[in-house]
Amino acid sequence: MIAADLAELDAIPTLVERVRAVTGELDSLDYAPTPDQGFVAAADLSPQRALDYMPLIFYSLIALVQQFLPHMIEERSGAILTAQGASTVHGLPHLSGPGPAQAAQRNYLQSLHTEVADKGVYVGMLYIGALIESSAFHAQTEEARAAGVGRDWGLTVNPAHLADVLWDTHGKKSPKKTIYPERSVDG
Repeated sequence: MIAADLAELDAIPTLVERVRAVTGELDSLDYAPTPDQGFVAAADLSPQRALDYMPLIFYSLIALVQQFLPHMIEERSGAILTAQGASTVHGLPHLSGPGPAQAAQRNYLQSLHTEVADKGVYVGMLYIGALIESSAFHAQTEEARAAGVGRDWGLTVNPAHLADVLWDTHGKKSPKKTIYPERSVDG
């Protein structure tokens, strides 16, 4: 296991060296960061708080893609897979904060998808509209619900199932964007 703080852009080159030393070049870059800053209502989101999400959610992804994409293009094979919350696609009340950074990530990935699809590299995005079992947010939600102050967020899903959904999307090479559990779309 290689541990790194992906919010620290200066640490990315060292991380890439460590990954290559252990695995060589990547066939698949799977990126699903979870910011620890939490959610905030859109009306309460400050410019600084929005900026705080950018390194982990957006900038580090770009840095990692720059490092690993050239080999994938050279091999005419590979995948860049990401997973984020469905609030990235559908604005939800009180779930802002990482949303603007995730929207930037989504736009970047959509553009990247169109640029590299004919070069043998698949870019797939999974947007999760469910609580993920054993996640920090799931634990917080359960604690709040037990205290009588929680909100029902709906469906709970096993992370292994989500991994299967994302991998299956990659295997089929379409659609490039999947919203779970709602529907698959190509937009």
